[in-house]
Amino acid sequence: MSAISVLPDNLIDQIAAGEVVERPASALKELLENSLDAGAADIRVDLIDGGMRLIRVADQGTGIARSDLALALARHATSKIASLADLEQVASLGFRGEALASIAAVARVVLSSRRAGDAHGWRIESDGGQTSETVPSSQALGTTIEVGDLYFNTPARRKFLKSEATEYGHCEEAFRRIALARAGVALSMSHNARARWHLKPQSFEERARALLGEEFYQASRALDQSAADLRLWGLIAEPTYSRSGRDLQYLYVNGRFVRDRLLAHALRQAYQDVLHHERQPAYVLALELPPRAVDVNVHPSKIEVRFRDARAIHQFVLHAVQAALSHSGKSASVARVPAAIDARAEATIAPMATDRFAPAQARPQHAFMAQSNLALGIAQPAGAYELLFGAASSSAERNAAPLAAEIPPLGFALAQFAGVYILAQNRRGLVVVDMHAAHERIVYERLKRMLDEDAIAVQPLLVAVTFAAAAVDVASAEEHADTLRKVGFEIAGMGPGALAVRALPALLRDADAKRLALDVLRELREYGAERVLAERRNELLATMACHAAVRANRALTLAEMNALLRDMEATERSDQCNHGRPTWFEMSLSELDARFLRGR
Repeated sequence: MSAISVLPDNLIDQIAAGEVVERPASALKELLENSLDAGAADIRVDLIDGGMRLIRVADQGTGIARSDLALALARHATSKIASLADLEQVASLGFRGEALASIAAVARVVLSSRRAGDAHGWRIESDGGQTSETVPSSQALGTTIEVGDLYFNTPARRKFLKSEATEYGHCEEAFRRIALARAGVALSMSHNARARWHLKPQSFEERARALLGEEFYQASRALDQSAADLRLWGLIAEPTYSRSGRDLQYLYVNGRFVRDRLLAHALRQAYQDVLHHERQPAYVLALELPPRAVDVNVHPSKIEVRFRDARAIHQFVLHAVQAALSHSGKSASVARVPAAIDARAEATIAPMATDRFAPAQARPQHAFMAQSNLALGIAQPAGAYELLFGAASSSAERNAAPLAAEIPPLGFALAQFAGVYILAQNRRGLVVVDMHAAHERIVYERLKRMLDEDAIAVQPLLVAVTFAAAAVDVASAEEHADTLRKVGFEIAGMGPGALAVRALPALLRDADAKRLALDVLRELREYGAERVLAERRNELLATMACHAAVRANRALTLAEMNALLRDMEATERSDQCNHGRPTWFEMSLSELDARFLRGR
């Protein structure tokens, strides 16, 4: 007797179902994708018991001919590809011819459909893979499919399903993924006869706002970048809207939701400069490329893809998102103007240039404004700021005095508050800046640029800073002397238990030399010089920038504060510090008026 036997068709179908239909949400995804492939502009979903008892999807697509109904439930039968050439440039969401057959093998399925021009519809039923004859149906134009009692004939699989609420949650997420991808399609969903979602055809931004919430929408910025045959577009959230998990990461390739390690890595790298390593970015992004450039036939669930030129795709996505994140407050097109700004507030913009930026002596002098009586409508030269923080731009830029009407995005400084914040006024209202966080980003970006150009300016110390140090620190200074010089340090041992700092990067000359040196040596010791200058370069520079940034309670003049604001406007990613925290926020005049009930 042979030890090898051919499995019966129904068992083959049930095994295949385990790959495609993991739970009700998997079945719902496949059914929704079929409706979209049929050109449906309106799709209705009804669920009972989280989809475990019933999933009904009704669409107004092209429908299925009577002669094709039985084939629709057969394995490896599809209308979407017919050759290897078709497979290599798949444009539809479905194409394998497995989904409906797999569902039918483990559920009770009723499929009804009617094409345009038919006098009536037709219906076929399948009970665990056993199909009935095709019979007439009162089906409206389009297709309706009902999937009942999922896994009724495979109890071992059914016991792995979770609670009704859990399974509904997964179904809702599958619905959300499809709805985000096709904003122009009307979609509705009910659960246990209770309406949960009703989405009309709308723009992508309106759909994202409806599905992901107002908070995400307000914290996001639009992205649309193209290069050659590639396009990446959608919404990316500000780093300050980071998450503890990946629950708000939606990535699509040619309209198909995917979980792709290559793209996830590119996005993670794009955020690494502005996001704490334990936090997750939020985004809804769509990558478009020629179908031949991506292989979607990688996994039965079609959630994984493989790119023909993976490196090019990675670099394109990385740089596109980095560029979008690099835009700071200096670009008015980046920030979304709140819809709440009313006509009265808009009308005050022009007068603000003269009235609200009137010379300080024209207004009552409060104690905290006593440090200067400069006219705030004119940018002030940096003065002592350049000595404190280092020149960031040419003297011509520093001493430029624009007309009062040319108010910069972050406005002009009014005062320093609580030794930590700079208060400024721009065209829209009040700006509050965390001076340490903002200056930390500025120094960090300068250090990165200088290291890239191998041009870190070094400041020799007239008197070396000496201090007691552990033997391991002394050894680290000797071992990594070349690397230290590359990043602007000269640190030498003074015997077995002491170190001397003889030179620092010029941007860090006012930092605590001892603490800075010990922190840098610890980085080199823990990760090694090669890795620090490659993988952990930015972490090292961020540590250095933090030491150099202006500290709390350091009194700044108005000229120094204005110079800091101008540097922020000229610095990429200045909206966040190196740890992803915001460096400034704005409160519009209309928001201030609302708080004081003005106009009521």
